[in-house]
Amino acid sequence: MTARATYPFAGKTILITGGAGDIGQATARRFAADGAAVVLLDLNEVKLAEVKCELEANQIPVATFCCDVTSPLDVANAFAGAIERFKRLDYVFNNAGYQGLFVRTDEYPEDDFEKVININVTGVYRVLKVAAQHMRTVGGGSIVNMASYAGVIGPPNMLAYSASKFAVIGITKTAAKDLAPYQIRVNALSPSLIGPGSLWTRQTKLQAGAQSQYYDTDPKVVEQQMLSSVPMRRLGSLAEVANGVAFLMSDEACYITGFNLEITGGQ
Repeated sequence: MTARATYPFAGKTILITGGAGDIGQATARRFAADGAAVVLLDLNEVKLAEVKCELEANQIPVATFCCDVTSPLDVANAFAGAIERFKRLDYVFNNAGYQGLFVRTDEYPEDDFEKVININVTGVYRVLKVAAQHMRTVGGGSIVNMASYAGVIGPPNMLAYSASKFAVIGITKTAAKDLAPYQIRVNALSPSLIGPGSLWTRQTKLQAGAQSQYYDTDPKVVEQQMLSSVPMRRLGSLAEVANGVAFLMSDEACYITGFNLEITGGQ
């Protein structure tokens, strides 16, 4: 891991939910390279252990916690463990989420809708609340909630996911107003088509399987159809998402709160 010439996050600690996923890992590496200690929360203990070993091999202070954001006890315990280890949390990337099924609205199963909302909305609220309570006690901090361009445009066959990400943007705007008096900034990040990676592969495969008028039944053709909607005709990278998080956390964004940063390839 190559560190930068300066370390804008030196002496700071970031907590990342969904820390074992593609975006969580990319963000952890970015902040580690900029001098931060890293706390990773995820349900995938195997991947958590792998990322922890990688960061420790590069002399990065890191802690990991197996955490289900739908469990209030898990979230409380993970935050307590992180604070015990590093004394304070300066940044929280509220990133854990579930993409849900790709099904037409009138056939969307209720159990999956509830699962998406429980993880992507209630889980975000739960992490946000605990983070804000801690940051009030230490004089402030910065929180970035993971939204999505799906929460801006409402893509077909993604009813629950779109609803959840519209909600995250709304949560962000209200929380930013409520928490600003305590020097806590709250922003959202809305990536569009990001890859390569597991979510991009899953998305193209499931859109192909949805058998709608909008996409072909061949995932490879779906990839091209999706990319054709992006003026730059390419996927956004994981590193670009991590850069967006870093900007919103940084001193350069110290007056920005309640903002939804869209990473859309010029759409």
